[in-house]
Amino acid sequence: MHKNRLEAFSDGVLAIVITILVLELKLPHGEKNFGALWDLRAVFLSYLVSFIYLGIYWNNHHHLFQAVQRIGGGVLWANLHLLFWLSLFPFVTAWMGESHFAPEAVSLYGGVLLMAGVAYRILVLTLLHHHGPETHLAKAIGDDRKGKLSVVLYAIAIPTALWLPWLALALFLAVAVIWLVPDRRIEKALPNS
Repeated sequence: MHKNRLEAFSDGVLAIVITILVLELKLPHGEKNFGALWDLRAVFLSYLVSFIYLGIYWNNHHHLFQAVQRIGGGVLWANLHLLFWLSLFPFVTAWMGESHFAPEAVSLYGGVLLMAGVAYRILVLTLLHHHGPETHLAKAIGDDRKGKLSVVLYAIAIPTALWLPWLALALFLAVAVIWLVPDRRIEKALPNS
């Protein structure tokens, strides 16, 4: 199968998720001044972190599929699995912001990040299985230290959030920094790069 429809569908879903995410930003209550905006700092910070994460997923998904020639049914399901977890970002983002980073909300946010990371890893493994070990994709992914480290940091951050939510947020941001630059391994492995 060609990958074009999968890429278009994924782009559309992510665009909708980002739209829902921004629609959760509400006008400040009370007086219309900068002080009222300051009261929404937790909501905006939650939005900013989630927007960055969704951008990272979109960017790396795009790079990943540049190294892919064809897809199969397993890839379609693995991609839908990833999109499911990404579609939960608006919910957990809103709860985390509205609760001013309550431990349970931060922990649940971490759970969604963990599951999205696992789903991305499953998508990568499904693509590797579909394409074989001697492809540009397999060479680019290698042992996938970034992916494995991300999942470990999320798993550490989830229980940490119940006692130290700010430390858990710092771990989430550390993972985002790791992935902020698009995956250069794929760009380097492609023959026309």
